Amino acid sequence: MADLGEVAGLVGHYEVHWRLDALILNHGTLGNCLRVAQMEGNKGEEWERVFRVNVTSCVAMISEALPWLRQAKGRIIFTSSGAAQNAYPSWGAYGASKAAINHLTMTLKNEEPDVTTVAIRPGVVDTAMQKDIRETFLSNMDEKDQQKFLSAKEQGKLLPPEKPGNVIAELAVSADKELSGLFLSWDDPKLKDYVK
Repeated sequence: MADLGEVAGLVGHYEVHWRLDALILNHGTLGNCLRVAQMEGNKGEEWERVFRVNVTSCVAMISEALPWLRQAKGRIIFTSSGAAQNAYPSWGAYGASKAAINHLTMTLKNEEPDVTTVAIRPGVVDTAMQKDIRETFLSNMDEKDQQKFLSAKEQGKLLPPEKPGNVIAELAVSADKELSGLFLSWDDPKLKDYVK
């Protein structure tokens, strides 16, 4: 998703063959998980890369898809993160990019009334990103945060991807217009009808 040229043509390619009712934008990168003070000499390039993957590629894909999503009265479902509201040392780029996604969700609600847009916090999910956090990025995190992520794995508290994934899929099919513009946890009571 870092190559915006590839993203731009993706939606149009598929629309030729099928109808487009929804986009689920579930990609993202933590980046290199350096604290701001550790980025000396980096000149912000890593933040640019994280924003290109996590935000700008979404905007590029959405702008291509909007004509068909408007026509279908479709839905855009973002995978956001609790890191958009809870700052972890060394996750600045990631958290800021997910906060931007939440703001984009609100913006699209106002700009595109025929399209329902929702951002979902999936929780702490058993994914490759969680493995990277435990195996690669712990050294730049505070001890309290290190323990949080290590113990989640050790105590079997990581969510299986299908739990939030099923809610996201149900939202893509039938998200109610009243949810548009919201950032919600996958298990929020407002989403109880989407839990299967």
